[in-house]
Amino acid sequence: MINVIIIICVIFVTGICGYLVKSLTKSGASAAILVGLAVYAGFGVNGLLILGTFFASSSLWSNYKSSLKRTIEEKLAKGTTRDWRQVIANGGAAGLFSVIHYFHHGSLWLIAFVVCLASANSDTWASEIGSLSRKNPIYIRTFKRIEKGTSGAISLLGSTAALAGSFLISIISLWLFHLDIKLTLLVFLFGYIGNVIDTVVGAFYQQVYVCQHCGIETEKKKHCQKPTTRIKGFTFVDNDMVNFLSGLLAAVLAIGIILVL
Repeated sequence: MINVIIIICVIFVTGICGYLVKSLTKSGASAAILVGLAVYAGFGVNGLLILGTFFASSSLWSNYKSSLKRTIEEKLAKGTTRDWRQVIANGGAAGLFSVIHYFHHGSLWLIAFVVCLASANSDTWASEIGSLSRKNPIYIRTFKRIEKGTSGAISLLGSTAALAGSFLISIISLWLFHLDIKLTLLVFLFGYIGNVIDTVVGAFYQQVYVCQHCGIETEKKKHCQKPTTRIKGFTFVDNDMVNFLSGLLAAVLAIGIILVL
């Protein structure tokens, strides 16, 4: 019982520290604590270690050479400080599968959990590291180079980073949960597929706005202190929704493959 109380205290302290170092907003810290509690309930300390690996590595790459990313951030809906929507977008599906596993133990929910985090890690590494590429990325709708920070664009550096991000989570899952090689490869593959889904949905369905004052295309609903105009994308399909759906879909596909094979 004492160990449980200590770990719960650590979860709360971690969320508060995330707020104090400006990695999380107040709402982001609250959401991170809730996700942490859900993961601990479902998968114990090992689940928290994988979740912590994702958040720590994501924060590291988000802040790495941040001065070079300031121009790109003008196109993005949010900066490096995560609010509750961003936390749920990246960790919500993993928290959901943790709760399901708490009530209905099964290896399928474990695989779904780690695939969600592998997908989130893959996508975050692709975005944060890929933005440092010397060349502009290629937009998958036109196969032409486009400005960095555009959703639906890919680069060699970003794709390599996406593979590395998924690989890290899969290897840690192998170590902590003693997965066999086939399941580890499945996690690695579908973690990367989650990043691919994110790219495709971002290119074809995510909302994009234009600032009527400076003319920049952006994910922000406000720019230059004025409302922007939506020029494409579906209602409610913002970057947070794309991130959440990509991880969830990757996990569902992984479960489907396991059931079929």
